[in-house]
Amino acid sequence: MATEVSLSSVNTPQTEAAQAAATKGDALIAEFAVQNADHYVKAFNKIGATQGYVFTFNLWAAILGPLWAGARNLWGLFWLFALAELFAVVQLGRGLWGDLGADKMAQAEKLLERAAERQAAAVEAIKNAATNAEALQKSAETLNRAAENAMLAAEAAVAQGPRLALIGFVLLVLVKAIQGMTADWALERRFVHWRADRSLKAGISQAGLLGAALLAYVAIYPMTIYRFTVAKPAEFFTNFFAVFPADRDFRVAVATELDKGFDFVTINGEALFDSIVFAIRMLLDGLEVMLVSTPWPVVMAVIVVLAWRLAGPRVAVFTVAALAYLAFLGFWEKSMATVALLGAAAFICIAIGIPIGIWCAKSKSAFAVVRPILDFMQTMPAFVYLIPVIAFFGTGKPPGILATLIFGMPPVVRLTVLGLRGVPAHVREAAMAFGADKRFLLFKVDLPLALPSIMTGINQTILMCLSMVVIASLIGAKGLGEDVLEALQYAAEGQGMLAGFAILFCAMILDRIVQGRSGPA
Repeated sequence: MATEVSLSSVNTPQTEAAQAAATKGDALIAEFAVQNADHYVKAFNKIGATQGYVFTFNLWAAILGPLWAGARNLWGLFWLFALAELFAVVQLGRGLWGDLGADKMAQAEKLLERAAERQAAAVEAIKNAATNAEALQKSAETLNRAAENAMLAAEAAVAQGPRLALIGFVLLVLVKAIQGMTADWALERRFVHWRADRSLKAGISQAGLLGAALLAYVAIYPMTIYRFTVAKPAEFFTNFFAVFPADRDFRVAVATELDKGFDFVTINGEALFDSIVFAIRMLLDGLEVMLVSTPWPVVMAVIVVLAWRLAGPRVAVFTVAALAYLAFLGFWEKSMATVALLGAAAFICIAIGIPIGIWCAKSKSAFAVVRPILDFMQTMPAFVYLIPVIAFFGTGKPPGILATLIFGMPPVVRLTVLGLRGVPAHVREAAMAFGADKRFLLFKVDLPLALPSIMTGINQTILMCLSMVVIASLIGAKGLGEDVLEALQYAAEGQGMLAGFAILFCAMILDRIVQGRSGPA
């Protein structure tokens, strides 16, 4: 008789190995979680068993919110939880305790006071038979109506209190639910990192819990809730928390010292600044002679031929149409002056930017110094750096070019660095193995391979320089930017649109020609 063996009673080596791995995984989860280990073992196994979202709910995370996140060293989640809870609690507090109509009521009181003053003045004018009595009476009536409207608005705002409290309560419940549903997922990701790096803290951090409590419930929540729920905060709170206690005299003193510094540099560096302006003016005058003074058929023919040879026949046809637009609408001379201004700025940007980019690509310490400067040049608003440009170089086209340099140079430097650092190491090693020196390596290997990135940087620099034409016209750079500026000043919509399209067509022509030279990105 054959012996029947139940398959369920047989433990294969694979099954035993799987059970051992599962047991080991559960032990790791328990070691990581420490507190409430059973919940996290179930939750982490559930999350790891699926590729998509699976529902888990952490009750303690839902109740404690930012405190739980801080205790588990999830500080990114702490700030999300804290800000979301704070927004909901503020709405709830405003609805329950806030004086929602305080601003409108204060406005109404001021209007009533002014109306009473006008009414008294009107009565006095009537007694004296003054000519402005009727006007004063009408003004008093208008102020009274405005005060009544303000009171109605205050009453409407107060009536919104229960609704606002309900919205805050619903938001708070929703935030708590989201906290409970996302907590296990966030902690599971930290568990994955902890398995690779055991220096990360496991379990509940007492320091993290204390820090979260101090930040949320001592520093952030009380001041914010007090600010939005109390109609008239205490004077000490307004002076030190609602408004930063800045000293205006200190600002005036610093500004005065800066003025003195600008005056000192302007006086002592006059020769240097004049030399820079002279050199830029020489370059600009040469370009204007070629583009503005040369007969337009010659200039147009040269531009169209360049477009044909570098970018193809379709770009050449577009170039003809765009140049015809500039010519027929009377923008030819100003467009060529703008292109000359742009050409001078772009030439200087490229002549300075590419060598700096090469230097930064070869030297990490140099790039560490140059990168903050590039960040400053790109993030500083254009109207701010116009101030030192005017102080040192005056107004006109050369200062406009210098202002354009600050805005237009960073792209060519950054993309030159990016292109040179992207050259494959094995290509450089092969060239050096065949005896290539540094000069050959740079000009025959690195620069050719980095050329697409460098040309993209040149293209971006040209377009960014062109985008500065309107701002540069504020300091006398003229060109098409002057037409746009006049249109803004006099609300001449048609003139502004036509000049804007002229700038657009200049940009598109240059972009297509440069892209045709560099090839597809």
